Amino acid sequence: MATNTSKYKLNLKFYEHLGMSLLRKIPQPEAKFDLYFLAYDSPSSASPNAHWSDRQGIIELTHNYGTENDSSYSINNGNSDPGKGFGHVCISVDNIQAACQRIEDAGYKFQKKLSDGRMHHIAFALDPDGYWVEIISSNDAEKTEGIKETDPAKYRMNHSMIRVKDHTKSLKFYQDVLGMQLLRTNENPSANFNLYFLGYVPGANNDVNTAPLEGVLELTWNYGTEKDENFKYHNGNAEPQGFGHICITVDDLDAACKRFEDLGVNWKKRLTDGRMKNVAVSDSPSFNQRRRTVLKFCYLLQFVLDPDDYWVEVVQNEKLKERANW
Repeated sequence: MATNTSKYKLNLKFYEHLGMSLLRKIPQPEAKFDLYFLAYDSPSSASPNAHWSDRQGIIELTHNYGTENDSSYSINNGNSDPGKGFGHVCISVDNIQAACQRIEDAGYKFQKKLSDGRMHHIAFALDPDGYWVEIISSNDAEKTEGIKETDPAKYRMNHSMIRVKDHTKSLKFYQDVLGMQLLRTNENPSANFNLYFLGYVPGANNDVNTAPLEGVLELTWNYGTEKDENFKYHNGNAEPQGFGHICITVDDLDAACKRFEDLGVNWKKRLTDGRMKNVAVSDSPSFNQRRRTVLKFCYLLQFVLDPDDYWVEVVQNEKLKERANW
């Protein structure tokens, strides 16, 4: 999951406070942005010491140079109009009461505390840009009430949530095109919405306990939106900007690209597309080295569009087939 950030130093500190480690920084000074990849990487994490492309739970922060110095610049967190679409990321923790207290003691704000509202088993913290971070428990919340300690090394980057207009079309796309399995469904007819949790868990049969997992995708469908032909969610990449994309890794990027072509997907960017493929050459060796680096980055990724026009990045799993040392 990728988001834009104007307060990248504060955000790095925030997510590191949640127990994440900075796995990789990809600077792109020619394009005036940097990418930061964070995940849980302790010995007790789900994927210790794994390459960033061989993990299921990653947060990518995109810092566009200069936004941190622009007092008028603000991020769209996806939870209010006209930018509603993306909802939140979620971490699962060991002892939720102690984990929330630790976040509050560090001075971070909450959109919803455990004691707020009717649902006392979830909370929503706010990162420095105002993105919502859901906190859930991998243990029974009623049994952790009196526990005062929490171990961030046991946390998981559990899921990212996006809102979808037509659940039937979205489920078909994520299952039939991207190969995900439906792990769990949470129907809420009294509140007129359903939640669908998907991921890569072979053999899953819509009855999986998703709390201990990483890299889950949550789709939120509000009843009736599919009947309104004018209804549209914001994908985060048009103004006002915020959420960028979700990302999957594949065993063979070229083969996946051909498969998507055969399935007739809508593209945002093919492997051979991009503004950088026509970068001018120069006699300067240093310029041409920078150009080769930019071009190399351009041809390493592709973006397909889901039924709501959310961007889905597709990259090579470098453990399964080495494509680039990045």
